[in-house]
This record gives sequence, C-alpha cells and structure tokens, in this order.
Amino acid sequence: MTQFYADMGINMERPNNRIFVDSPRSFLIQETVARGIGKLTKDGALVVETGKHTGRSANDRYIVRDEVTENTIWWENNFKEMTPDTFAKLKSHIINYLNQDRDLFITERSVGADEVHNLGARLVTTNPNHALFSTHLFRDKVRDFNENDFTILHAPELQLDPNEFGLRSETAVVTCLKSKLTIIAGTLYAGEIKKSMFAAMNYLLPESNIMPTHSGASRLENGEVSVFFGLSGTGKTTLSTDEGTFLIGDDEHGISEAGTFNFEGGCYAKTYKLSKEGEPEIYKASNRFGSLLENVILDENTGLVDFYDKTLSENGRASYPLEFIEELETSSRGDIPKHVFFLSADAFGVLPPVAKLTKEQAMFYFVLGYTAKLAGTEIGVKEPTATFSSCFGAPFMLRHPSEYAKLLGEYIDKLGFNVWMVNTGWTGGAYGTGQRFPLNITRQIIRNIQANNLDKVETEQDPIFGLHIPKMVGEIPSTILNPQKSWEDQEAYTKKAQELADSFHKQMSTFGNFYEENISGAPTFGK
Repeated sequence: MTQFYADMGINMERPNNRIFVDSPRSFLIQETVARGIGKLTKDGALVVETGKHTGRSANDRYIVRDEVTENTIWWENNFKEMTPDTFAKLKSHIINYLNQDRDLFITERSVGADEVHNLGARLVTTNPNHALFSTHLFRDKVRDFNENDFTILHAPELQLDPNEFGLRSETAVVTCLKSKLTIIAGTLYAGEIKKSMFAAMNYLLPESNIMPTHSGASRLENGEVSVFFGLSGTGKTTLSTDEGTFLIGDDEHGISEAGTFNFEGGCYAKTYKLSKEGEPEIYKASNRFGSLLENVILDENTGLVDFYDKTLSENGRASYPLEFIEELETSSRGDIPKHVFFLSADAFGVLPPVAKLTKEQAMFYFVLGYTAKLAGTEIGVKEPTATFSSCFGAPFMLRHPSEYAKLLGEYIDKLGFNVWMVNTGWTGGAYGTGQRFPLNITRQIIRNIQANNLDKVETEQDPIFGLHIPKMVGEIPSTILNPQKSWEDQEAYTKKAQELADSFHKQMSTFGNFYEENISGAPTFGK
C-alpha cells in the first residue's frame, strides 16, 4: 500500500507530520474539531462550512483529452479539455503541495455493491472531515486494488493559478481516465469527491452492458423495487427513504438483467427545511454522532441546528453511512425494478403530477432530462430556472446520452418495468404564481403506483405533451391531476405549455439522429 503512494511521488516519510490511513470515524471527527474545522451539535453531529463553494463547481470540470477519451467522451457537454502535458504539470504541482509541511488523511474504499462491477477509490486529502465524508459515501473495501482502480488527490484549500494551468478559475476538478486519477483543488464542497467517482462508473459500466443511473432506489416488503431518477433537489433521497420502504440507496445505482445495485455506502441529503415530521428517517440519521453536516446554522449556545436557516446556503447537506437508516436493504442490492420514476421539478407548472410513459416517451424524456435547477445546487443559482440535463445527470454522464438511452430502451423491452413521469415542481401556475406540489401529494402518488393501484386506471392524453394522465389516483382531486384544470387562466396555461413543449423540441434537435429516430416520444405540439 505504501509503495503505491510513494511511486506516485507522495512522501510517506514525514518526520514533522503524520499520515493517517483508514482512520476510524470517531478519530476523524475528533481531528476535525481539534483543528478548528468543525463543531459538534448537541446530538453529536459534526458541522463544517465550505466557504464560497456550497455546491458543485460545474464550470470547472475538466477531462484529459487523449487516445482513450478522444472518441468516447461526450465533448459537446460542459466538459472542458485538458491536455496530457498540462495534467502532468498539474499533478506534479498538487503532489508538491501535498508533500509540504502538513498531515495527510488517506482512505481506501470501494464504489459499487457488486462483486464484479465495483471500483476501488483511494482518497488522499489534507482534511479529516473530507476523509470522513469518503467513509460515508464510499463503501468498505471489498478486494485488493489493481491498475483499474481510481485515486483522488484532494487539495481543497489550494488556490490554483488559472494562467499557469489554463483554467477558468482557481478551482479545478480534473479526471484522467487513462491514468485513473482525479484531482480536486480549490473547493471545500465534499460533493465533488463522490461525483468524481460517479462519473467514472458512468463511463465504465456501459462497456459491460450495465446502465448507470443518477437515481435513488428502494424496495417494498414484497421485494418489488422502485428507482427514482432526478437531479439534486427533485426528491430522490426523500422518496427513496419513504416510511415503509427499505432503502437500497439515495443517489447512484446500476441496473442490469441481474437487478439493481447501489454505488455508494451512504447518503448525501439536502437539509434545507429538514424536519422530524416531514422526513423522519433522514432527520434522525442527520442528528446523531457520526453524521457530517455542511453549511447549516448551528446555535452554539444550545447546540441545535436550524435547518430552516439558509444564510450559508439553501444547499446545506448531511452525509451519513447507510446503516444510520433503520429501514434499510443491507445488501444494497435489489431485484429488477418494477417501477421507474422520472422526477422533474417543473418550474412552469404545466406538467402533470404523474403520467405513465411509453418506451418511446421514456427514451425521449430521459435524454431531455427536463427539470428546474434549484437554488443552491450550483454556485450562482438563486431561484428555480428551467434546465435540461440529459439522463437526469448530464454533468456526470461522460458518454453521449444516446448510449445510456439505448440501454434504457433495451431494458424496458427485456425487463418490462413501468416508467412514470412525476412532477415535484409547481401546480396552478408557474413559479411565483402557483405553488409547489405538497410532499404528501407526491407521496400518495408514489405509494399508489407502488401498490399497483394504477395498473387499470383510465387515462386521458394531454393534447400538447401527449402524456397519458391517470384520471384517478386515490383520493387526490382530479383538478390536481390535470395541470390545465389547476390554472385559473386557461389561455395562459396553453401559451406556457406550448412554449415549454417547443423548447423540448429545440433542445432535443441538438441531438441530431437520436432526436429524428425517437421523435415519436416527443410532445405533440410543434412536430
């Protein structure tokens, strides 16, 4: 183990400093507090702040362009290129920084709850709280590492010179798929660590005909599995951690003919407006010794956290290991999904709260990836804004969306699961006029589907989007189920819906052949 890091250039002999390898969580928490990086709440949770980076640095993501990635990366996505020479220079700079007068924390973990399809993940960081985070989000090491496993060099407080390395800013998240190395510098936001390995899995798994997904997953008592696709803030964690279901995972999964498996060893839940009444499992897991809270407000006099205070960020986060969840599928695996949900927070209030999708619609809306970019999820986002993120996770999908959509279509045919669109956004008007769907309404919809109560319910087809909307879902009023009926101004609804449908076509036309071949799944307006 020591030889690997020495060969990389890291000085493992430090007379004046220490290197901690796979330290216990209690020790990492103690070190975080002792170094003045974090504080403990009354309940024992560790609270830290991440400075100006309270979300992902989406515009500072780089991929090394070489013979491995030249024809396999979806370069039209928001991936910036870095040459092999510049990356080598950056790597040397980072290693020199890590070798300076400071302690290091190393963890060796795994990604993927599958005996074959897993990835080793080494983290070398200067901060104990980030090492703690990796013990939450990555899994226990399951085998000896080899040349196919990844290493993350993490220097969160190092401010890079943009001119020296051709960067946009002093921050960089750079992955070299050839050398299996990721460098993260200039950001304390821990989410960059987990997402770097998610992206690596997304790149590798399609080669084995496994579909990587940005999704939460849970199973019912009868073993039936539900998978929830969606961007951050659309409800993946909340809905996959619902009472009465057993959590498989809240964010990243693989789907194959063998079933569903979680990539992670923990959860990374949003905390803004977190309450014991609304999300009891997440609340309990977040308020205990061992959990890590980012960018929440701590009252040092009482030791209590105010989850309704967004002074630091609306993207406050809690990370904790899966075992903190009581209703848990301990294997982190499940059967082939029975129901797949596409969660979209529609800021325009024109999509129905639920619609069943045909295979063609599923492929279309999967590549479209429409939702609202929610406040705080990324730097500079202050209010919900319409956005498109292919596969409901474009920043982490390194290959062209059509590759993932092809797998989705094949699995719908082979495995026969149902695909539903669920709008967790607005109703009765657009953002600022209407209101957001109450969580209890969304939960009622999901629970009715999971109980297979909608298998034979009559539907009506939306004239603009072509979606099949159930006429009855439990006790939910029909005026809520059909978005047009929830608007007072019918002309305003039609205009807004047509504008959104038109934007769908405009967005999808950028995918050329895929759009032309799959237009049958598109909204009816504008074709």
